[in-house]
Amino acid sequence: MPQLRALPAILALTLAPGQTWAQAGGTAELAQQLSNPVADLISVPLQFNYDDGIGPNDGSRWTTNIQPVIPFSIGENWNVISRTILPIISQEDVTASGAHESGTGDIVQSLFFSPKEPTANGWVWGAGPVFLLPTGSDDFSADQWGIGPTAVALRVQGPWTYGALANHIWGFDANDGEDEINVSFLQPFAAYTTANAWTFTVNSESTYDWNTETWSVPVNAIVSKLVSLGTQPVSLAAGVRYWAEAPAGGPDDVGFRLAVTFLFPR
Repeated sequence: MPQLRALPAILALTLAPGQTWAQAGGTAELAQQLSNPVADLISVPLQFNYDDGIGPNDGSRWTTNIQPVIPFSIGENWNVISRTILPIISQEDVTASGAHESGTGDIVQSLFFSPKEPTANGWVWGAGPVFLLPTGSDDFSADQWGIGPTAVALRVQGPWTYGALANHIWGFDANDGEDEINVSFLQPFAAYTTANAWTFTVNSESTYDWNTETWSVPVNAIVSKLVSLGTQPVSLAAGVRYWAEAPAGGPDDVGFRLAVTFLFPR
């Protein structure tokens, strides 16, 4: 199911003379919030992923993920964080030699209910539902709805942010003769943000398909930098991906990622 490989589906500074990380203040803190999936921060990431070695003809695929994150306050103590992933896909030689397909994948919509303050021991968490919306074009849609739980837990210690995000989607209303989706997603991550807004991140965006009993395990190493375009803070990122595990016909060993994230502090 190519649309599942396109899903997540979803992370930036150098010290001035005599400056410590804790003294860097707002810029470093803003950069570090990008590593927190439930931060109280509006952001719009545009993520460009390239993989090849796909299918019997060793085809290639570009997947552009548009991923707006919007927090909403629901009282004094809680936020609900809306995270949307819309894939836009273009591929060559995947279904047949010389074939080209492009279009949109299905939307994955997550809602995290998260306390505004960390726990006493410094953990931040959020949990809620995740939905699969069959909005994709014919070549890339599962053509069914999906629903399940999602959760994230993380801790910030000085310049470090580490934790994990997970979800599971069960499909329903599949076409006759098609399996209903039954897929788990796990994203452990660790990020180190320097005092002048560089972030170094390692994560995995692993999926397990319970129908086919197969893993997809890409491991990403990403470097990002928070900059300003006029008054607009923007994070620029680049990285490589190693496919530690892929299903038959899946991507070859190495891919890469570029990303631009627009931030809207409140």
